[in-house]
Amino acid sequence: MKVQCLKGFRDYLPGEMLQKERMLASVREVFEQHGYPPLMTPALEYAEVLTGKYGDEGEMLLYRFRDNGDRDVALRYDLTVPLARVLAEHGNIGMPFRRYQIAPVWRAEKPARGRFREFMQCDVDLIGVDSAAADAEMLVIGAAVMQRFGIENYKLRINHRGVLSALCRKVGLEGSAEGDFLRILDKLDKIGEEKFRQEVSGIPGLDASGLDSVLAVVLDASSDPREVLSHIEKNLGSDDLATAAIQRMTEILDIVEAAGIGKYCQIDPAIARGLSYYTGLVYETFLDDLPQVGSVMSGGRYDDLVGMFSGKELPAIGISLGIDRLFYALSEMGLIETSSQPAEVLVVLFSEESAPASFSAASGLRHEGINTLVYPKAAKVKKQLQFAQKSGIPYVVVIGDEELKKGTVQFRDMDAGSQDEISLSDAVTRIKTGRTS
Repeated sequence: MKVQCLKGFRDYLPGEMLQKERMLASVREVFEQHGYPPLMTPALEYAEVLTGKYGDEGEMLLYRFRDNGDRDVALRYDLTVPLARVLAEHGNIGMPFRRYQIAPVWRAEKPARGRFREFMQCDVDLIGVDSAAADAEMLVIGAAVMQRFGIENYKLRINHRGVLSALCRKVGLEGSAEGDFLRILDKLDKIGEEKFRQEVSGIPGLDASGLDSVLAVVLDASSDPREVLSHIEKNLGSDDLATAAIQRMTEILDIVEAAGIGKYCQIDPAIARGLSYYTGLVYETFLDDLPQVGSVMSGGRYDDLVGMFSGKELPAIGISLGIDRLFYALSEMGLIETSSQPAEVLVVLFSEESAPASFSAASGLRHEGINTLVYPKAAKVKKQLQFAQKSGIPYVVVIGDEELKKGTVQFRDMDAGSQDEISLSDAVTRIKTGRTS
């Protein structure tokens, strides 16, 4: 048997997993700072919960099978449809309802650099409100995540389904044919204008005479979002849905500019989002320094999705952070903390007889909120110091027979290469001071 990880999946070894967990802790902190509590849903859903929600292309990527009870089940494709199921099943949840969820999802797509078949998603959703303020709040939270990681060169690219529907009408398409057209439009920046024209020409019912009008809208080169909106209005202003979409995006720009993130927001009429359940605002987030990674954060308004389960209309807006892509990007940009060891202090096990004293000191340090590791067996101090250095542990505490008699410790700062005999309480002070220096 060849021992290997399944293609499209990967192991995270302790060093990398520690970095990833630190990243997730920062994301959770951002979400909760904005007033969003956590939610958890099962990895498996009845297949009928997931099917018919992602379009034909998305549905082909479901991991679907019959379980031991001969039930038709599937691994969750995203976190949004399970949320809609929760809202329909637990009808007494108060509105507006906010939640975030951080959990793995599965898609049977072709693996690529920074793209896996199992990956972590982080979703934030606001249910029960249809307003520009609710739409803008998702962008504010997304920008806060980027800021937390020190990312400055990125764009939140914004569009609206009202604009996209108007573009479809320009080429005489409606219904299911819209989805085919928009999936190709969403790839325009990757495939180019010539390839775009070739691919859409195969859509039944397409009026090719309208393609020039569509491209005139989506290929606008302005980086000023208000100029782009003005350009869209000039070309689509006679369409009522497009007019309402332009008004909503104008209101959103007013809010994000007041929130101080206007410079990161760009109106992009080619952003379509492949998922069929979006009904209003849609957005993608791209890193200027690593465009090849693709979108690291995306989302939109999906007002009809919950109604598929409950039969009641319930407005909803959300944003999803592609953690694995973002983790890869942060690593590439050198923005991930590189320490592979959670401990700040190694307590040396000087001898088997001094083990109680070593564990007592470690307990005291942990009581002060200091992550502390005790070396697991008595060994030469030099060997234990080498372990601390190799593991990236910045401080070492040694308690030998003499220190035990005097109630002191030998405190070693590995970075400075210094060692002093001090009290354990002084060691605590030095460690905490070192965190802020």
